[in-house]
Amino acid sequence: MTIRKTSETVDRNRRLLLLGTAAMGIAATGAASLLPSQVAAAPLGDAIRPFHVHVPEEQLVDLRRRIAATRWPDQETVDDGSQGPQLAKFQEIIRYWGTGYDWRKVEARLNALPMFLTQIDGIDIHFIHVKSRHPNALPLIVTHGWPGSVIEQLNVIDPLTNPTAHGGQAEDAFDLVIPSMPGFGFSGRPNDKGWNPDRIARAWAELMKRLGYSRYVAQGGDWGSPVSSAMARQAPAGLLGVHLNLPATLPPDVAMALAGGSPAPEGLSAKERAAFDSLDVFYKKHRAYGVIMGTRPQTIGYALTDSPVGLAAWILDHNNGEPARLLDRDDVLDDITLYWLTNTATSAARIYWETAGQSVILSAAQKTSEISLPVAITVFPGEVYRAPETWARRAYRNLVYFNEVDKGGHFAAWEQPELFSQEIRAAFRPLCQP
Repeated sequence: MTIRKTSETVDRNRRLLLLGTAAMGIAATGAASLLPSQVAAAPLGDAIRPFHVHVPEEQLVDLRRRIAATRWPDQETVDDGSQGPQLAKFQEIIRYWGTGYDWRKVEARLNALPMFLTQIDGIDIHFIHVKSRHPNALPLIVTHGWPGSVIEQLNVIDPLTNPTAHGGQAEDAFDLVIPSMPGFGFSGRPNDKGWNPDRIARAWAELMKRLGYSRYVAQGGDWGSPVSSAMARQAPAGLLGVHLNLPATLPPDVAMALAGGSPAPEGLSAKERAAFDSLDVFYKKHRAYGVIMGTRPQTIGYALTDSPVGLAAWILDHNNGEPARLLDRDDVLDDITLYWLTNTATSAARIYWETAGQSVILSAAQKTSEISLPVAITVFPGEVYRAPETWARRAYRNLVYFNEVDKGGHFAAWEQPELFSQEIRAAFRPLCQP
């Protein structure tokens, strides 16, 4: 591996500065801007630098102060969540966030993992890199989405790297690489446009090459799905296949009907009609966040950056309030707090702007017909739609694995880590032989 050799070449003073200050919130030009100018100007090349999180206590005090000073709206005029997070329930979560929540727990959890920074395409990329103790483990790069982060994947690290402790076999082991997407979490915030899934995919291929992996697989849900799909289209040397849990299977005629608010096309099967109906509800009632961020990310960014409670409401309402319904309260607050402390609400939102008009789930938009590498799909019942196998096989010509499970939703790795890990093992098992 190149990590140890490369990290040893990092100047000791620079390393100490990084360890002490890097997690304070990545500046617009990346983590290097946190260093003194004479150090920041030094070329980083392909260096892989250790990364450590420590948020100053005054930032946490400021967060609690802002929460306490919240100006609340009046109560919703309905008895359900159809207008958004319900005031009374939401206030309970926020009250806990401001008085009982402890960021230091997840900070310690992150720092217990091997974390690094490396500069790719002019931007610092943060990533977690956990190697399995089992020989011949298959390298796997896992990509999160919005409004997620690397926190989404923390619960699958041990099941995937240490499968024998979780009902798997030694040959099911993975070496895990979990990067923060550009503009998210501890990665740098782009100061130029063009950071779409295709560009991120190229950066991930460079990352895996830089880590010395000559064969590997990729996985993604939400925005991680188009990133992983782009990797499969680009087919970089060493990539063996991908697994998706939000596949782009939507046929053009169905997409056109949904976009126009028209009835479902004739001849759909029961599963296809169920998928259409789910997406019809999603498009009409739960997709406003994507439209806003896809057209005016800077506008909504002012509110999300200035108000922690506004940020929390924006994230908790995703997919009809799925984070509040299906995730542990502390887990989702860990994620929201990460967005707040790194000041990445606006930079993360811009991925929607970068891909405006290119649906994540539309097969034509994601150019699935150009993918020849093996593709595996797991359908989780709580996803924005349950991709029918008939659509999946039309979209991906080399679909090698398809399974529908009975638990889990949009944040599958977060919500059902053991089941998610079982699916990853099953999907990639044929490719695990060295």
